[in-house]
Amino acid sequence: MGKPYSVLVVDDHPLLRRGICELISSDADFSLFGEVGTGLDALNALSQNEPDIVLLDLNMKGMSGLDTLNALRQEGVTSRIVILTVSDAKQDVIRLLRAGADGYLLKDTEPDILLEQLKNAMQGHRVVSDEVEAYMYELKNSSEDEAWLESLTPRELQILKELAEGKSNRVISEDLHISEGTVKVHVKNLLRKANAKSRTEMAVRYLNH
Repeated sequence: MGKPYSVLVVDDHPLLRRGICELISSDADFSLFGEVGTGLDALNALSQNEPDIVLLDLNMKGMSGLDTLNALRQEGVTSRIVILTVSDAKQDVIRLLRAGADGYLLKDTEPDILLEQLKNAMQGHRVVSDEVEAYMYELKNSSEDEAWLESLTPRELQILKELAEGKSNRVISEDLHISEGTVKVHVKNLLRKANAKSRTEMAVRYLNH
């Protein structure tokens, strides 16, 4: 193995941060790039030079892990960013991974497994704790959901919003001052793009989004 992977630990809990740093330092494959207690300090720490991995807490005072992740990615930081948190809430997992995190690990992960997962992250894998593995399927599906919504024209989006309110073709045609035939064509296109069997299924997916 060549140079050890450098790790920046970002966590606002001093005791826990110290424990994580000691764990990182105990493995010859890793070196400690630094430790900070806030998202803002993380941004400052990375302004000159980047570690291989940023191990990022989710629930921090001030800038949350999500804010920090977004800010780091906006700054063009290419480090692997792995979330280390106590939250196994589905919306957190999906939100963070969709925002560009390279992993989502829980704080009760066994130390050896944590180190192993960080090595996997450096091999280009997206690493997640077993407990939240099930949400990955949903993430895959939901990002496909995003894609069809992004492919809609402004007019289709207008019609989809009306459909989501349960309006009929006739009411939609009156609202938007277009013929009922035109509404039908749009609805057909929407169903095709959404790969949906019915108006209801499509409306539900839109509302869930």
